[in-house]
Amino acid sequence: MARITYIDEQGHPELSAQIGSIKSGRGALINIYKLLLHSPPVAMSWLEHSNTIRWGSTLTPRLRELVIVRIVSAMQYAYALQQHVPTIALADGVSAQECEALNDWRASGLFNQAERATLAYADAMLDGPEVSDEVFDAVRQHYGEREVVELTVLVGTYLMHNRVFRALRVDNEPESGT
Repeated sequence: MARITYIDEQGHPELSAQIGSIKSGRGALINIYKLLLHSPPVAMSWLEHSNTIRWGSTLTPRLRELVIVRIVSAMQYAYALQQHVPTIALADGVSAQECEALNDWRASGLFNQAERATLAYADAMLDGPEVSDEVFDAVRQHYGEREVVELTVLVGTYLMHNRVFRALRVDNEPESGT
């Protein structure tokens, strides 16, 4: 159960513009925004940042999902797992078998060299805060500076999401609300 009350859309007409923006960007007013709307500027900056890192980067959808699913699996981040596996992951080219293999990706033969370097980089950030030169250099063999920045911020974003969701105990969405 969430530690902060959820904003009831009908009970807050003063938030109609923000709620409209969230619904147009997310399709629905999901639980995290029902909590974040206690601080409308925070809710809107979260929406903009999340949309930018997910949809405004040059990373391929498949690579983004591999990284996201790896992070949320390793952190046992149930809310994001429910959102991404299998629906978003499958749509972005990551099979259910690959999602499962991300739990022990090093032992799997399902990922190419660039993906393995990326997953090692994400793991290093999970273990962080330092990333070894060896791990960083392996990522740089496959990606330019922009992609490395976007990859790094993507990992950092999902680390932050995990911390916020867990601290506030954001409830998973009802099955019909995802």
